[in-house]
Amino acid sequence: MENVEVKIINRSRHELPEYATLLSAGMDVRASLDEPMVIQPMERVLVPTGLYIQLPQGYECQLRPRSGLALKHGITLVNTPGTIDADYRGEIRVILINLSKEAFVINDGERICQMVVAGYAGVSWLPVETLDDTERGAGGFGHTGVN
Repeated sequence: MENVEVKIINRSRHELPEYATLLSAGMDVRASLDEPMVIQPMERVLVPTGLYIQLPQGYECQLRPRSGLALKHGITLVNTPGTIDADYRGEIRVILINLSKEAFVINDGERICQMVVAGYAGVSWLPVETLDDTERGAGGFGHTGVN
C-alpha cells in the first residue's frame, strides 16, 4: 500500500481520521457538533467535521457510508461517494440522510462516514467513429443473468 502525505487542519475536538485495522481502506470520520443533531425520517442534513485537507495533485478524497449505520439505523450518504477534489480548501462536511422510519440522533464525536484517499488519472478525450469489439459489447443492466 502506498503512503501519501496529506496536510490537515483539525478544528474539531476529536482525533484525526484513522484506520480501524491494518488493512482498512477507509478511515472513520467523526461529527464535530456543539450540540446533538436529530435527523428525522427521510431528512437530509449537512454535518460538519472540523477537518480541512490539502490533497496532493492527482488525488481525491471519497466519503462513503459506514455499513453499521446503514444497516442498523438507515443512515447513509446522499451523494455516495462524496468527492473532495485536490483544490478544495473548505471544511469537510457530510450530507447524511435518514432512510429509516425513526429519528436518529448524531452526537459530537460520532463516527459518521469513512474517508478513502485515492489517486486518479486525468483524461484526454480521443474522438473516434468506432470502438473496439469485446465479448460483452453493449450488454449491461443485468445482461449476464439473474444470479
